[in-house]
Amino acid sequence: MKTKTAEIEVKKPKVNVITLGCSKNVYDSEVLMGQLKAGQLNVAHESDELGAEDIVVINTCGFIDNAKQESIDTILQYSELKDQGKIGKVIVTGCLSERYKPELAAEITNVDSYFGTNDLPELLASIGVNYKHELIGERLLTTPSHFAYFKIAEGCNRPCSFCAIPLMRGQHVSKSIDDLVKEAKHLAKNGTKELILIAQDLTYYGLDLYNERKLADLLRNLSDVNGIEWIRLQYAYPSGFPMEILDVMKERENICKYLDMPLQHISDPMLKSMRRGITKQKTIELVDQIRNKVPEIALRTTLICGYPGETEQDFEEMKAWVEATQFDRLGCFTYSHEEKTHAYNLEDNVPEEVKQQRVEEIMDIQQGISLEKNQTKVGQTFKVLIDKKEGDFFVGRTEYDSPEVDNEVLIDAKTDYAPVGSFVQVKIDRAEDFDLYGHLVN
Repeated sequence: MKTKTAEIEVKKPKVNVITLGCSKNVYDSEVLMGQLKAGQLNVAHESDELGAEDIVVINTCGFIDNAKQESIDTILQYSELKDQGKIGKVIVTGCLSERYKPELAAEITNVDSYFGTNDLPELLASIGVNYKHELIGERLLTTPSHFAYFKIAEGCNRPCSFCAIPLMRGQHVSKSIDDLVKEAKHLAKNGTKELILIAQDLTYYGLDLYNERKLADLLRNLSDVNGIEWIRLQYAYPSGFPMEILDVMKERENICKYLDMPLQHISDPMLKSMRRGITKQKTIELVDQIRNKVPEIALRTTLICGYPGETEQDFEEMKAWVEATQFDRLGCFTYSHEEKTHAYNLEDNVPEEVKQQRVEEIMDIQQGISLEKNQTKVGQTFKVLIDKKEGDFFVGRTEYDSPEVDNEVLIDAKTDYAPVGSFVQVKIDRAEDFDLYGHLVN
């Protein structure tokens, strides 16, 4: 007599990935999730629905004080859930773990494993998944599918005194043009229309692989990928800026006339101490050259207030320069005194309240500049990519805006319909400091 053997399906645990920090971390989490899915595991991103068998992977940030504290608080939150039996395992990866693994392991002992930024195969193995080298470009997007962060290189060779990135990410390593084109084609096939190029330093791209800067060549190759309508450049470095990328920006309609170039300061003593490899005069000349070559370009920059030794005169010089330069987009941060950086040897002698006050002064100036620039757009029509519907509005961006950090275009959903992920033509009716309001036109 034959007996039928019942097959019992074993429920696999869900892996919940938590992402902290910058767009580079977003990309890394997406790659991790793609590998987990290929390993036949259930994957979620920042899910609230957790079970006693589930595994939580926290991708941490270790860049500045606030980010480090957020990462530590998140680790503590999930390790407490593990103690309560509400989740099965806690695994920590990313920049904070790369930088402070021994200290974290000694202080927060009920985390199952700590991994660094380059330990993806080992992390996967710890939960029973083999790393698949062939998964180039195959990741699970955590952004809306119509745009994707697109990392072209890892690490950084720049000597900036305040920055701990090389300690956490290592030296600059470019990905090959062939691999990046393959990744772009995969994304386009799955509905991605905008690539946001990221790296610690885009402009260094190719020097390690091809012995010359190859960002212009990469842009041409990516521009040829069917379905990619916008390519956006973030995180360019001013010293040794490859001007030929501006020629490509002018040649190719699908390369956004947008450049994010963190300049950090303008006072010569500050630039020298920061080890930026550029002077005030050369910075001013570079901005002028870029604007002369691509007059309609939107320039975004980031500045630091309260760097060691920053005098009132240094700060006033920066304020005057911000007012004179009229950046389209600008972010400003207080200096964070980071161990093992070159600047850590200097005295962190600007009081925290002074740092904060200086940030507020810069951002007040920028708010006025932004309002003035936005008001000139009233009556004009722009191509807008719709990111989401929020309340009574469809919310999108022009080619002059990156997601999360820049201006938005709001369209009244009661009178117009603009599908998320679509490009629409919008005539601007009204402008505020950081938002534009408009209606659809044919």
